[in-house]
Formats: sequence, structure tokens, C-alpha cells
Amino acid sequence: MQDSRAGGAPARLRIGYLGRPPHPSFFEAARAHPELELVEIAPSESGEAMRAQLRSCHAYYVRASRQELPRPMHVTAEFLAAVPNLLAAVSSGAGFDPIDVAACTDAGVAVVNQAGANAQGVAEHAVGMMLALLKRMPETAAAMRAGRAEDRAAFMGREIAGRTVGLVGIGHVGTRVAAILRAAFGCRVLAADPYLDAATVAARGAEKVELPTLLAESDVVSLHCPYDATTRGMFGAAAFAAMRRGAVFVTTARGGIHDEAALLEALESGHLAGAGLDVWVDEPPPTDHPLLAHPRVIATQHTAGVTEESRRRIARYAVEAFAEIAAGRLPPRLQNPQALERYRARWAEAFGRAPAF
Repeated sequence: MQDSRAGGAPARLRIGYLGRPPHPSFFEAARAHPELELVEIAPSESGEAMRAQLRSCHAYYVRASRQELPRPMHVTAEFLAAVPNLLAAVSSGAGFDPIDVAACTDAGVAVVNQAGANAQGVAEHAVGMMLALLKRMPETAAAMRAGRAEDRAAFMGREIAGRTVGLVGIGHVGTRVAAILRAAFGCRVLAADPYLDAATVAARGAEKVELPTLLAESDVVSLHCPYDATTRGMFGAAAFAAMRRGAVFVTTARGGIHDEAALLEALESGHLAGAGLDVWVDEPPPTDHPLLAHPRVIATQHTAGVTEESRRRIARYAVEAFAEIAAGRLPPRLQNPQALERYRARWAEAFGRAPAF
């Protein structure tokens, strides 16, 4: 087997992308790798026309947000059948909602994301929402704009110091949130994550508990789990009812994990004190969405990870992944290792030599 690290030149890797990448530094970083050829896919009303432009490409740089990407360009089994030369689908972010991982695995296509690149930005956003909701900032701002002169004690807030915060999922973002909460505020941090054992959760700064315990004991519940078949609709009426009365709900994960109508009811009934929502079923949500107008909701438009620093890291991570693919090495942050055997054979067929893994 020829080791591309030891002497084989990197393969010429054609990368198709639709629309501008998350940050212009993507192009700057790519220029340092002459083996990478970027192919801009011209937008078209016809999905077939856009797919046709990808047929000569080995890799596809996929927009991470499912609603910012035209449906025909989502990576499905049908899509993959139309672009048979594709070796890798590389998400432009930590999420990869538009990519059907099972279909890629069946086709021998590697799926790669940029997990961790935006962890600091998203963690800061989540903690900021927690602080603002506990101090009732949205309510006081709404009252002032409406010209309501009320006794300041009507907006009595709470401090986060020493409180219990429950994290649903403790990956890159959850780990950073736990570190901030413990170091800055001395919080007790609980985490419900079915994929990690207690020792791993402890190493990431939290106490492993099951979801019912987390809901019952947390003053703040913050979602940091992926959107998939196991989490879709996980937070509905029953989950909100199981939370402490007066608790705060925050999500910077993905829309669809929580039921928006059930959340509204929990707020309207007074069971929950507030909600911080960066993600929505429809993004952006319609302007008449009742949660947008609610005085105890902080609403942002999936911008938790949209920082200069995060976007630069995301761009750099993606280029590094493409460079590893071109060199015939194992791509980082691979989401479907089950595809490796077929991916290895397809890479060898495309470039006329065995990869280095």
C-alpha cells in the first residue's frame, strides 16, 4: 500500500460548493493546498442542473442548515445516485441535517462535519441566554418599550451562581458550557447523555444523570444534543411539565427537538419562567410566531455560532478535512466509520492507488 504521507503526491480533489462558504477565509486556506480545486455550483431552478455540475466532483461542501440549502441539493440516496463520483460530503458546520448519513454509508461516501469549531461561540450564547432570562431582561425591556412604569421589584430576578444547570448532551458545546458555569458561577452541572459513561461525563465537568432526574432537579435546562430520530420531538408537553416550576429552558441545538406549541403553553401557564431559543422548526420563523412576541422569550436566528472566530475555525477545519481526503488519509471528524471499507475502495478506484489508511 502506498503511503501518500511518505511520498505519494496528494490527489487532485475537485470540491463542489453551492453559494458562498461560511467565511471568506475558506478560500484563503484552500489556496495553500494546490491539490484542492474548488468548483462553484451555479444556482438553478432545476435540481438536475445543479447536480449535473457536481458529477465531476469528488467532494461536496454542504451547507449545514437544512433550510438554507435547496431541497434537491440535500444529500439523499436519490442525490447520491445522480453524482456517482462523489467520495465525501463535508458539512460547513457542526450540524449535518441535510445529509442522510445512512444513505452515504450505503454508497461508500464519507460524511465529515466541523464539530468543535464553533463550540466557544455557541457556549457563550447559551450562557448569555441563561443569565438574561434569570435576570428577566426580556421582560424589563418589553415593559420599558411599552411605557409601563412599574415598581422595579416586579421584575425581581435570580442569580445563576450556585444553581443547578442541566445539559442535555455534553459534546463539544456542552463541555464548554459546563466549564464556564462551574468556573465563573460555581454551578452544579448535570448532564444526560446516553452515549457517554459517568467517568467521561465527569471528565467533561458534569454529573451524569438520566433525563427525568435532570428535569426534576435543574433550575436551567439547556439542549446540546444532535437532531436525529432519537431526539426529534424529545421535548414536548410531558418533558416541560417534568421540569421544575419556574425553570428556564434554553436551546442552541436544532429546531424540532422541542415542540414549539408545547413550550408556548408551558410559558403561558407560568410553569416555565422563560426560554432562550436560537433554533426553530422554520428558520427564520414567521413574523407572527407567538414565541417571537412573548415577553419571556429571547429569540435569535440560529446565530449562536455565527461569530467571526467560529466561522474562521469552521472554514479552516473544512479545508484541513479536504486536504486529508486528497492525501488519502483518514478524514477527521468522520461521522460514518461504517463506510470506510467501501470508501477506501472507491478512493483507490478514483485515484489509481491505495489510500494511506
